[in-house]
Amino acid sequence: MGLDRLALGGVSSRVAVVFPGQGSQTVGMGGAIAETSPIAGDLFRRAQRILGYDLRALVREGPEEKLRETHYSQPAIYVTNYALAAAVGDALAPVGSAGHSFGEFCSLTLGGALSFEDALTLVRERGLAMQEAAERTPGAMSAVLGLAPEAVLAATETARAEGAGRVRPANFNAPGQIVVSGDRDAVVRAGELALAAGAKRVVALNVSGAWHSELMAPAQARFASFIERADFQLPRFPVISNVDAQPYRDVAGIKRNLIRSVTDEVRWHDAAERLLNEVKPDLVVEFGGSAVLAPLFKRIAGAPPTLHVGDERGVERLAEQLGAAAAS
Repeated sequence: MGLDRLALGGVSSRVAVVFPGQGSQTVGMGGAIAETSPIAGDLFRRAQRILGYDLRALVREGPEEKLRETHYSQPAIYVTNYALAAAVGDALAPVGSAGHSFGEFCSLTLGGALSFEDALTLVRERGLAMQEAAERTPGAMSAVLGLAPEAVLAATETARAEGAGRVRPANFNAPGQIVVSGDRDAVVRAGELALAAGAKRVVALNVSGAWHSELMAPAQARFASFIERADFQLPRFPVISNVDAQPYRDVAGIKRNLIRSVTDEVRWHDAAERLLNEVKPDLVVEFGGSAVLAPLFKRIAGAPPTLHVGDERGVERLAEQLGAAAAS
């Protein structure tokens, strides 16, 4: 698997890997990685056999509206992100990993906790279950910027108490970047209360459902049956759960948290801090179509440098650096 400590620009580095989740998709994400990397190309061909449609064409050409649909976006993000990391080869040798929401499936696959085929099948079923739940019970999500977590929580509790509907914090991405999710009217009301409490901005997200909220309970029940039948192993390196921000210690914990992740909040900031404390990396690499997570590490005191790898050029540069370091 190569060396754990690698020299990048003359600096010895332990590399941690992170993967973004839904919302990071873009038409053309991954660039031409499926054409330039035999490993990535094979992954996309295997994905087509599992999914029954040409995922590579969808990622490359869109349309964007289709790529935003949950049952398409989740498999597309999973395969693209994992293909980018796999294309780097053995020189990557991560010492730890974490993924945002279902991005965690990439971390688990990279760590050998489950096969690519099993992971993609689970991601497909997760997306289908969530899309169906969203169609049955429409919801909304908004990002609250510049307000403390306690104040955001208070805004959602007040909105619920007023009878606006169901709403709760869904993603704790950073202390000043928290996403709320739930019934549309309740999300709007919570945003109004957050602004009144001093939030800098409230941004409605372009999503098709109330992810990580109780509105996803039907999806969780459906998804659980697939998780329970899947074959998991403990990963070769620490993988930090975004549900409880702890490294996985047993297979039962992996299954439990993957089921919980459909409705539970994403504790990304806590997970990122735990990743840094657990494996003490000198470099954090984000593989994905958009630089979503790498910028968030800048909000963590003492965080190491970050690098976003989103296309074949980034893969080539990283592989060359890591390969040269391993040979030195």
